[in-house]
Amino acid sequence: MIIPEFEYFAPGDLREALDYLASHGEEAVVLAGGTDLLVRMKQRLVKPRFVVSLKNLEGLKGIREKDGVIVIGPMTPLVEVLENEKVEKYLPALRQAVGKIGAPSIQHFRGTIGGNLCLDTRCLFYNQSQFWRSGRTPCHKDNGQTCYAEENSDRCRSANQSDGACALMALGCEVILASSKGERVLPVEEFFTGKGEAPFAIEPDELVLEIRVPMPGEGAGSGFQKVSYRSAIDFALVSAAVSLRVVDRRIEAVRIAVGGAGAAPLLLKEAAATLVGMPIDDTKAIEATSDLAKKHASAFMVENLGSSLEYRQKMAHILVRRAIKEAIAVATG
Repeated sequence: MIIPEFEYFAPGDLREALDYLASHGEEAVVLAGGTDLLVRMKQRLVKPRFVVSLKNLEGLKGIREKDGVIVIGPMTPLVEVLENEKVEKYLPALRQAVGKIGAPSIQHFRGTIGGNLCLDTRCLFYNQSQFWRSGRTPCHKDNGQTCYAEENSDRCRSANQSDGACALMALGCEVILASSKGERVLPVEEFFTGKGEAPFAIEPDELVLEIRVPMPGEGAGSGFQKVSYRSAIDFALVSAAVSLRVVDRRIEAVRIAVGGAGAAPLLLKEAAATLVGMPIDDTKAIEATSDLAKKHASAFMVENLGSSLEYRQKMAHILVRRAIKEAIAVATG
């Protein structure tokens, strides 16, 4: 498949990039590593007039600690996230998730953490070639009025399959957006809209400036789990991430996220609340929390990812349970 024609621009600094987006935002797309964007362009799922590469913006790369926060530049290569000592020590769920993205070749040479955070929602009936789609009425995500994943749905039911986004949701990060008019801060829950047609709360003239993850305190732990058809170069059929803190052998401050279900990683607050205050060895409580997580995540799942709905729902329970136990193991050393 051949990429359609476009005008390429590689700004030398952030101000130049933001000014360009301010002038061409509606017709422009931002290029990070390109592992997702270039494929979608070949499939004619996106046809921009302008492509703005961020490869020269060194200020958008790197990982540092500042005022109790781990700051990650969106253009930081995935391999740097994997090899960073602070990520390994304090954010194990993120390290595990990044290790599941694509394959080592993608992690070392193309993929970026910001690009994975902004991975477009996917659907078996949408992420196909232009020729394949031409035999069907356009779906909601393709500016139509039909959903092939759920009959009579009035909205797009595509799913967020980003491994990094699921982990960052559980870790409670903030996303800093920049435009020529200034900056704004969004909790990760607000960065995702939950709408398959337009999954991110980012304006055409904005780009991700930073990802800020709060430094976990003493007794904190996190874990990530994923199931996919292949062990590499594959998206999650369902994933789960958990972060928590253990105080006096009891579980506190829990966040549970499930990916591959809705148009955003699902933050399951009610399920997490049932685990607060429970002893770390209370297997019945962990099982009950996992079952409630499955129940809530299942409400968002449809037949849109090439695997049976029943299997993905069952795996939501199993992966949440595994992630909880993994996070406890990390928190207790």
